[in-house]
Amino acid sequence: MRWEMQQMSKYITYFGSYADKQSPSLYAYEFDEATGRLTFIESLSGLKDPTFIAIDEARQLLYTYSQAVAGEASGTGLTYKIDPVSGKLSGIGEQPTSEPAATHINLDHAKRQALMVSYGGGTVSLFPLQEDGTIGPVADKVHHQGKSVVQGRQDSAHPHSIYTDPSDQFVIVPDLGLDKLIVYRLDRDNGKLQPHDEVAVAPGSGPRHFAFHPALPYAYVIQELSSTVTAFTYDRQNGKLTEIQSITTLPADFEGTSSTAEVQISPCGSYLYGSNRGHDSIVVFSIDKDSGKLSLVQHQSTLGQHPRHFSLTPSGSYLLAANKDSNSVHVFRVDKESGKLHTTGEHISIAQPTCVRFFKQG
Repeated sequence: MRWEMQQMSKYITYFGSYADKQSPSLYAYEFDEATGRLTFIESLSGLKDPTFIAIDEARQLLYTYSQAVAGEASGTGLTYKIDPVSGKLSGIGEQPTSEPAATHINLDHAKRQALMVSYGGGTVSLFPLQEDGTIGPVADKVHHQGKSVVQGRQDSAHPHSIYTDPSDQFVIVPDLGLDKLIVYRLDRDNGKLQPHDEVAVAPGSGPRHFAFHPALPYAYVIQELSSTVTAFTYDRQNGKLTEIQSITTLPADFEGTSSTAEVQISPCGSYLYGSNRGHDSIVVFSIDKDSGKLSLVQHQSTLGQHPRHFSLTPSGSYLLAANKDSNSVHVFRVDKESGKLHTTGEHISIAQPTCVRFFKQG
């Protein structure tokens, strides 16, 4: 095993979680790549279930949401200013989300739009970002319609996440309830999501999260219900996905119950990582750069239960796994030569962590 020599960085690491408004729910830690250690900075309360986070590093802004509580018709989209030295957060904006509960938030690459989905509401929403970076009033809202084959999980539409493509022209929404990737054209000038395409996956798959390859014309969706990853070629000019492979995320001899959650690709583009909840592992695949197809490298225990999310550091040197049901975050070192994960012994306790995001300190 050989570690690549490089400049080590310090990151402010933000964690979202499931929590009521009276409890800490949004956490900040310093992560030092030189030591692999996490050091507590602060936690914020007053938010309900800020389960996902987006960051604009250039403008030093963090975006999340708070779900509606009894008596409220809408949740709230929240904008925070990041102190780049201390990592502490200051709230600078609040905006109704037009849905009681959001599930995922993302930004376009130009940092002009915030995009959210509501799993329970079956909606996709587009919000302009104001000149100061705060979330503006909702500009467009689309309701997904339909169902698929798994009773209780696919009786209606359930958009689970949202992404803009590398060209910033198209938006991809994996809909777990429909077994489809819904593709929109992003009309930035008019603040609209224009229906563009629908890409069906195998019935009962339950597409959840998605990742574009950082350099090559490939994309990948991880599927919660079938515990698979499906690979696609991606035509950036036309916003078209074409399936090339589907592969299980589980070991061949696993017989228990499991579902997937997050998928990410290493910054170098050589490896794909996905989380298994039930098997409680990170699966590692190598990516064939000529075909985009995946080959199994490793299953690494997350040393906890229900890894709802994880993130690779921007350098690709570490992976932090958020184990929701065991209230823990574990740190793994990445062997960049093989893609394999190695335990470091470093971990912290956070109640029901659901999201990991990095901001480079300094």
